[in-house]
Amino acid sequence: MASLNVGNLGEYLREQRRTAQLSLRQLADAAGVSNPYLSQIERGLRKPSAEVLQQVAKALRISAETLYVRAGILDEKERDELETRAVILADPSINERQKQVLLQIYESFRKENGFETAADTYTDAPVDTDADSDAYADAHADTDTDVDTETVEGARTADGSAARPKQKPTG
Repeated sequence: MASLNVGNLGEYLREQRRTAQLSLRQLADAAGVSNPYLSQIERGLRKPSAEVLQQVAKALRISAETLYVRAGILDEKERDELETRAVILADPSINERQKQVLLQIYESFRKENGFETAADTYTDAPVDTDADSDAYADAHADTDTDVDTETVEGARTADGSAARPKQKPTG
């Protein structure tokens, strides 16, 4: 059987498996694939599906997107953007509204710089532009406005986020 053109996916998987100190059988069991099938992937004889790559990545505790790029399923630029979005969405220190606002800002900067965003192509993390338009506008407000940056220490809004700075009187 001739080797398929799947980049250096097999070599990379073997290296990651050895780094994780897993045998081929242990990784196959953890990923839910057969031992011979995983061996064929490592030797470049089989091109795995995205689903299999995702299972293997989860078992190795590595990015599935990295495996997609190595297998030729995903472009390197797409991977970087998807990983950035995934990190934002997975951050437990910010709430869902804050995540969506941060994604909107990220996407607006990418568009401003001439890049298509994942939100234009993929729909796995929809952004609600109406619900957070005021927070989005605040994030993009001119920096020369006369705003008092002091707030009452520990002040929180109803959703638990920090209170916004108060406007100084202008008259």
